[in-house]
Amino acid sequence: MGLLDFFKSNSTDYITDFKSRNAIIVDVRTPGEFRQGAIKGSKNIPLQDINNHLVELKKLNRPVITCCASGMRSGSAASILKRNGIEVVNGGGWMSLEKRL
Repeated sequence: MGLLDFFKSNSTDYITDFKSRNAIIVDVRTPGEFRQGAIKGSKNIPLQDINNHLVELKKLNRPVITCCASGMRSGSAASILKRNGIEVVNGGGWMSLEKRL
């Protein structure tokens, strides 16, 4: 993912578009981090487990917004999902994403 893709992927326009199309929010933090606070309705799939959930996410046939604590892990998850044909945008840190939803 190039620098321009990073900024494009974090734009409010992409978040708004994905939200309007019933996107699923995937929080890639650890279960412990997720329990300490998360976006209501988000699904916790830790980054290290994301490959094990590709089929499940594809079956949902919905765009995906990834998030984590700062945006680094969610960026990695977004790259993995994109390489596997899933429409995805990196939402960045979950707290800032929650404010944009």
